[in-house]
Amino acid sequence: MLPLEKFYITTAIPYVNAAPHLGHVLEFVQADAIARYQKLKGKEVALITGADENSLKNVQAAEKEGISVQQLCDRNSEVFRQMADKVCLSYTCFRRTSDKKLHWPGVQKVWELCEKRGDIYKKKYRGLYCVGCESFYEPEELPGGVCPEHKAAPEEIEEENYFFRLSKYQPELERLIETDELQVVPQTRKNEILSFIKGGLKDFSISRSVGRAKGWGVAVPGDPAQIMYVWFDALGTYITGIGYGNDEKEFGKFWPADCHVIGKGILRFHAVYWPAMLLSSGLPLPKRVLVHGYITVEGQKMSKTLGNIVDPFYLIERYGVDPLRYCLLSEPTFEDSDFSEKALREKNNNELLANIGNLVNRVLVFAQREFGGRVPQGRLSEEDEGFAASQKKRLERAGQLMEEARLKEALELAMEAGKEANAYFQKNEPWKLARGNPERCAAVIYLLLHQVKDLAIALEPFIPNSSSEIFRQLNAKGERWEGIGKYTLEAGHVLGTPAPLFKKMEK
Repeated sequence: MLPLEKFYITTAIPYVNAAPHLGHVLEFVQADAIARYQKLKGKEVALITGADENSLKNVQAAEKEGISVQQLCDRNSEVFRQMADKVCLSYTCFRRTSDKKLHWPGVQKVWELCEKRGDIYKKKYRGLYCVGCESFYEPEELPGGVCPEHKAAPEEIEEENYFFRLSKYQPELERLIETDELQVVPQTRKNEILSFIKGGLKDFSISRSVGRAKGWGVAVPGDPAQIMYVWFDALGTYITGIGYGNDEKEFGKFWPADCHVIGKGILRFHAVYWPAMLLSSGLPLPKRVLVHGYITVEGQKMSKTLGNIVDPFYLIERYGVDPLRYCLLSEPTFEDSDFSEKALREKNNNELLANIGNLVNRVLVFAQREFGGRVPQGRLSEEDEGFAASQKKRLERAGQLMEEARLKEALELAMEAGKEANAYFQKNEPWKLARGNPERCAAVIYLLLHQVKDLAIALEPFIPNSSSEIFRQLNAKGERWEGIGKYTLEAGHVLGTPAPLFKKMEK
């Protein structure tokens, strides 16, 4: 048997100085939708997420609470893992950067390879450092003297650190991004990062003194007085999460990454620093960096620093995970979108319940009542075949959009297919056919049961629990993407028990 084609996708690796917020959930479900689609296509999928634990902000958060950094990271990383599970993130590895056995050897190996290439050197440095970003800034990058991301004035830092020769890789990075060998999506972000690169790349600091790092983080190989810069360490999670430094066979199977899913605030780290590090260490580059927008509250980015957090645990407990996933994924993939509980309730009631829930329930209940809970024998008319072909074409187009990570548009097509199936039910009036033309009634329900099945496949990346429940009600196993448009429910097949998929949400 030939090995399965692989697909490797990552989320960003979030800091764990505080609990996860809805912005993290957005990224989780976007990456998960892409991963689930690729799995439906029959690929062997790896999805890596984890916890960025070696940052100065974690040290400061622990000091504020009066606990050790390890205690803080153990506690908060577990909360992030629980959130990943709650939102049904189909991850294959949750990598913690404090893992000395599975993470440190890989990132230290990258350091040594870059050093061997002559791309690491030591010098004294003075600069403006934002702890929130864990990054140095030039004065001209700070409108009003504050970090544009965290709205706080950076600290002025002076110390001796190791630097990486980023400037050396400017021409190659320009070429890679311009030619889409390293694809940055969407085009606006590609233009933004090219402008940044063409503005001139400067070498950047990749270590911190043990004193300033409070001894927390990955030790620089050969220099116990220095700790690796958090980004040099955290970006390496994308390779250590699939075995780099420990399991080279696994690493060789999945690397390079097919897609890094990130927020727009960390674009330069992923489209400049990270590929430069890989070029220096002689490792292949990722294929695509997908940059999503932010969730905003009253127009402001949701962040721990700004204090405008919406608790995702509360939302899932109150409304359920699939309605939340649907609400987030139905917004523009690459742009900012404002979140409110009112919008979540409306999308559930007017879209999930009124469209998909209505279709599944009316078709299954009708089949239960009129055909004894079995798939009827249906002879499709020319009109039926034409309708089925148009629906298949619509969902195939949704698949093409998923390949391009245009999640909102793909989801819209799936929901459109649901509306069309509902309209077909209404147009054919099977409740009348059951009395006057039972043979035609059987054909309509046979066709619509397969429409329900196809929608369960197409919606699985977005609302996986509801998809599983649809297959349970069909008493059928989940199918791959290629099953869309195929008549796999045989006449006489015993269906499951119908039940409402979604509940109406009140204020």
